[in-house]
Amino acid sequence: MSAATLAGCTAGEADDRTVLTFFSWSNEETMEPVIAAFEKENPDIRIEFSNAPPVAEYISTLQNRLGSNTAADVFVIAAENKTNLIEGGFVTDLTDEPFMEVASEFNTATYAGPDGAAYGLSLSSWASGIVYNVDLLAEHGITEFPTTWDGFVETLTTLKDAGVVPFLESWQGFPTSLGSSVGLANFEAGGTVDAEIFAGESTFEELWTEPLTPWQQLFEDGLMSPDVVGLKGEQVRDEFAAGRVAMMTAGPWDIGAIREANPDLEFTFAGVPQKGGEPFFTGAASPGYAINSKAKEPEAAKTFLEFLASEEGVRIFQEKTNDMTTTSNYTPVIDESLEVPFQALLDGKFYLPMISWPKYQDALYTDLVAQIQLMAQGQATPADVGAALDARLAQESGE
Repeated sequence: MSAATLAGCTAGEADDRTVLTFFSWSNEETMEPVIAAFEKENPDIRIEFSNAPPVAEYISTLQNRLGSNTAADVFVIAAENKTNLIEGGFVTDLTDEPFMEVASEFNTATYAGPDGAAYGLSLSSWASGIVYNVDLLAEHGITEFPTTWDGFVETLTTLKDAGVVPFLESWQGFPTSLGSSVGLANFEAGGTVDAEIFAGESTFEELWTEPLTPWQQLFEDGLMSPDVVGLKGEQVRDEFAAGRVAMMTAGPWDIGAIREANPDLEFTFAGVPQKGGEPFFTGAASPGYAINSKAKEPEAAKTFLEFLASEEGVRIFQEKTNDMTTTSNYTPVIDESLEVPFQALLDGKFYLPMISWPKYQDALYTDLVAQIQLMAQGQATPADVGAALDARLAQESGE
């Protein structure tokens, strides 16, 4: 976790600007250009920036700061903590703010409360799948990325037998691979299974067991290492960029870092292969920006969100992050490598359980990550994962 003032005054110079505090899970490198542009346009406001990495560390840090009344004026609201923030009264109603007009209905609805009021300014959406090293696969006779699960397993086996690390993914949080598989199961059932679970008409065990079973088999067959539980996303990305792993799960946020680390690497995005040959993606509306209901500088906070939603603000952020921005005032130039996941967004072939769950996201997410890590280590079955989620839901519901 870090804290920084991203613009200041020269030594000895008085600084009587309004200080606006901002807490994000994006790092300083990502936010610095946006903050610098904002401060240039608003010379009477200085941003005091701090951050913590997503997801668990950010949420716990924010919760601690809210509990001690030291939270920033502006902070990120995410799928995993939106219910607590909204129902706890920690965030300001943004429904009637003019800057909300540029946000898409889908993004605004994602961070709305039960009453329909908007509490987060979300400016982009994302879909993540698998990126693969085109040349490395071709060296081993793989010229087309598989769309079926059997083809995927065959590809992993071919690469492993040749001494190549076939596939890496961080399981410190919720893995893209599982979101894709469970998402397809939900999609094929009409997209209503999560609502049915919370209504008591279905269970997590019924939804999750079948799509998780093939992934458990990869661990049992040695095609994925239990070590993924200890890997951070940045470590996986560095291994891929260095050409030491053939494929990894990734999102738009990885593109710039991969290209910077290895400009000559040829890579392509694909959906996560599935049993029926219909690739799927993990995805959702991106986290939004919220204003602390106890903000010390509420008007400066609104000014900052107004800038973030402006054409200039969206453009600067998009160019820095490759995010798939969805605002009405700016049309992003989508990186050619992101055409496939971008189409998945347009087709609605993406899923993130924490968005689909209507409540208890933080508690369920914590148990989900713990259980899938046990599964990766051979200490839990796919059915155990679903059963644990059912037990937590019952506990949270008071049943």
